[in-house]
Amino acid sequence: MGDHFLNPTPPADLVHLAARLGLAVVLGSIVGVNRELRQKPAGLRTHALVALGAALVTVVGTLMTGDSGTFGRLVQGLLAGIGFIGGGVILHRDDTQGVHGLTTAAAVWLVAGVGIAVGAGLWAAGVIAIGLTLVVLAVGAPIDERLRSPRQP
Repeated sequence: MGDHFLNPTPPADLVHLAARLGLAVVLGSIVGVNRELRQKPAGLRTHALVALGAALVTVVGTLMTGDSGTFGRLVQGLLAGIGFIGGGVILHRDDTQGVHGLTTAAAVWLVAGVGIAVGAGLWAAGVIAIGLTLVVLAVGAPIDERLRSPRQP
Protein backbone atom coordinates (compact mmCIF):
# COMPACT_ATOMS: atom_id res chain seq x y z
CA MET A 1 0.00 0.00 0.00
CA GLY A 2 2.78 2.47 0.86
CA ASP A 3 4.44 1.97 -2.52
CA HIS A 4 1.28 3.15 -4.27
CA PHE A 5 1.62 6.58 -2.66
CA LEU A 6 5.23 6.85 -3.80
CA ASN A 7 4.53 5.58 -7.31
CA PRO A 8 1.08 6.63 -8.50
CA THR A 9 -0.30 4.27 -11.10
CA PRO A 10 -0.91 5.36 -14.66
CA PRO A 11 -4.30 4.44 -16.10
CA ALA A 12 -4.34 0.96 -17.64
CA ASP A 13 -6.25 2.01 -20.76
CA LEU A 14 -8.49 4.69 -22.26
CA VAL A 15 -11.51 3.60 -20.21
CA HIS A 16 -9.57 3.98 -16.96
CA LEU A 17 -8.25 7.35 -18.11
CA ALA A 18 -11.78 8.57 -18.88
CA ALA A 19 -13.02 7.21 -15.54
CA ARG A 20 -10.36 9.11 -13.60
CA LEU A 21 -10.96 12.36 -15.43
CA GLY A 22 -14.74 11.95 -15.23
CA LEU A 23 -14.65 11.22 -11.51
CA ALA A 24 -12.51 14.30 -10.93
CA VAL A 25 -15.10 16.43 -12.76
CA VAL A 26 -17.97 14.92 -10.76
CA LEU A 27 -16.23 15.38 -7.40
CA GLY A 28 -15.17 18.95 -8.22
CA SER A 29 -18.72 19.72 -9.39
CA ILE A 30 -20.18 18.53 -6.10
CA VAL A 31 -18.22 21.16 -4.17
CA GLY A 32 -18.94 23.67 -6.93
CA VAL A 33 -22.69 23.18 -6.53
CA ASN A 34 -22.35 23.92 -2.83
CA ARG A 35 -20.51 27.15 -3.64
CA GLU A 36 -23.08 28.06 -6.35
CA LEU A 37 -25.98 27.57 -3.95
CA ARG A 38 -24.32 30.00 -1.57
CA GLN A 39 -23.67 32.45 -4.44
CA LYS A 40 -19.91 32.42 -3.99
CA PRO A 41 -17.47 33.82 -6.56
CA ALA A 42 -16.22 30.42 -7.79
CA GLY A 43 -18.88 27.84 -8.52
CA LEU A 44 -19.57 24.62 -10.36
CA ARG A 45 -17.56 25.24 -13.51
CA THR A 46 -14.51 26.58 -11.69
CA HIS A 47 -14.37 23.70 -9.23
CA ALA A 48 -15.03 21.09 -11.91
CA LEU A 49 -12.32 22.51 -14.18
CA VAL A 50 -9.76 22.80 -11.38
CA ALA A 51 -10.34 19.16 -10.40
CA LEU A 52 -10.19 18.06 -14.05
CA GLY A 53 -7.03 20.05 -14.73
CA ALA A 54 -5.31 18.68 -11.64
CA ALA A 55 -6.32 15.12 -12.56
CA LEU A 56 -5.10 15.57 -16.12
CA VAL A 57 -1.71 16.95 -15.07
CA THR A 58 -1.40 14.12 -12.55
CA VAL A 59 -2.26 11.44 -15.09
CA VAL A 60 0.21 12.91 -17.57
CA GLY A 61 2.79 12.94 -14.79
CA THR A 62 2.20 9.26 -14.07
CA LEU A 63 2.66 8.47 -17.73
CA MET A 64 5.75 10.62 -18.27
CA THR A 65 7.85 9.83 -15.23
CA GLY A 66 8.73 6.82 -13.17
CA ASP A 67 10.67 8.98 -10.71
CA SER A 68 8.73 9.77 -7.52
CA GLY A 69 10.85 12.91 -6.96
CA THR A 70 9.87 14.32 -10.34
CA PHE A 71 6.25 13.41 -9.72
CA GLY A 72 6.40 15.10 -6.31
CA ARG A 73 7.71 18.31 -7.87
CA LEU A 74 4.91 18.19 -10.43
CA VAL A 75 2.29 17.95 -7.66
CA GLN A 76 4.01 20.68 -5.66
CA GLY A 77 3.96 23.03 -8.65
CA LEU A 78 0.36 22.21 -9.39
CA LEU A 79 -0.81 23.02 -5.86
CA ALA A 80 1.22 26.24 -5.76
CA GLY A 81 -0.24 27.30 -9.10
CA ILE A 82 -3.78 26.72 -7.87
CA GLY A 83 -3.06 29.37 -5.24
CA PHE A 84 -3.29 31.99 -7.95
CA ILE A 85 -6.84 30.94 -8.75
CA GLY A 86 -7.70 30.87 -5.06
CA GLY A 87 -6.22 34.33 -4.64
CA GLY A 88 -8.55 35.56 -7.33
CA VAL A 89 -11.65 34.73 -5.30
CA ILE A 90 -10.41 36.37 -2.09
CA LEU A 91 -11.62 39.94 -1.70
CA HIS A 92 -10.76 42.54 0.91
CA ARG A 93 -13.74 44.72 1.70
CA ASP A 94 -13.85 47.92 3.69
CA ASP A 95 -16.87 46.87 5.73
CA THR A 96 -17.62 44.58 8.64
CA GLN A 97 -17.09 41.52 6.41
CA GLY A 98 -13.36 42.28 6.03
CA VAL A 99 -11.77 39.49 4.00
CA HIS A 100 -14.27 37.53 1.93
CA GLY A 101 -13.89 34.35 -0.13
CA LEU A 102 -11.38 32.39 1.95
CA THR A 103 -13.61 29.33 2.20
CA THR A 104 -14.18 29.29 -1.55
CA ALA A 105 -10.44 29.71 -2.15
CA ALA A 106 -9.81 26.78 0.21
CA ALA A 107 -12.43 24.75 -1.66
CA VAL A 108 -10.71 25.47 -4.98
CA TRP A 109 -7.39 24.33 -3.49
CA LEU A 110 -9.04 21.24 -2.04
CA VAL A 111 -10.63 20.14 -5.32
CA ALA A 112 -7.19 20.44 -6.90
CA GLY A 113 -5.96 18.00 -4.28
CA VAL A 114 -8.89 15.72 -5.03
CA GLY A 115 -8.05 15.91 -8.73
CA ILE A 116 -4.48 14.94 -7.94
CA ALA A 117 -5.63 11.99 -5.84
CA VAL A 118 -8.07 10.74 -8.48
CA GLY A 119 -5.57 11.31 -11.28
CA ALA A 120 -3.03 9.23 -9.35
CA GLY A 121 -5.55 6.40 -9.02
CA LEU A 122 -6.45 7.11 -5.40
CA TRP A 123 -10.15 7.54 -6.14
CA ALA A 124 -11.27 6.47 -2.65
CA ALA A 125 -9.22 9.27 -1.08
CA GLY A 126 -10.89 11.75 -3.43
CA VAL A 127 -14.39 10.52 -2.63
CA ILE A 128 -13.74 10.57 1.13
CA ALA A 129 -12.25 14.08 0.93
CA ILE A 130 -15.31 15.40 -0.91
CA GLY A 131 -17.63 13.81 1.66
CA LEU A 132 -15.69 15.44 4.49
CA THR A 133 -15.65 18.74 2.61
CA LEU A 134 -19.44 18.75 2.32
CA VAL A 135 -19.73 18.06 6.05
CA VAL A 136 -17.39 20.97 6.84
CA LEU A 137 -19.24 23.32 4.48
CA ALA A 138 -22.68 22.31 5.78
CA VAL A 139 -21.93 22.13 9.49
CA GLY A 140 -19.18 24.74 9.62
CA ALA A 141 -21.25 27.68 8.37
CA PRO A 142 -23.82 27.63 11.21
CA ILE A 143 -21.04 27.10 13.77
CA ASP A 144 -19.07 30.03 12.31
CA GLU A 145 -22.16 32.25 12.48
CA ARG A 146 -22.87 31.28 16.06
CA LEU A 147 -19.27 31.89 17.13
CA ARG A 148 -19.19 35.28 15.44
CA SER A 149 -22.55 36.54 16.70
CA PRO A 150 -22.42 38.90 19.65
CA ARG A 151 -22.92 37.12 22.95
CA GLN A 152 -26.11 38.00 24.72
CA PRO A 153 -26.12 38.34 28.54
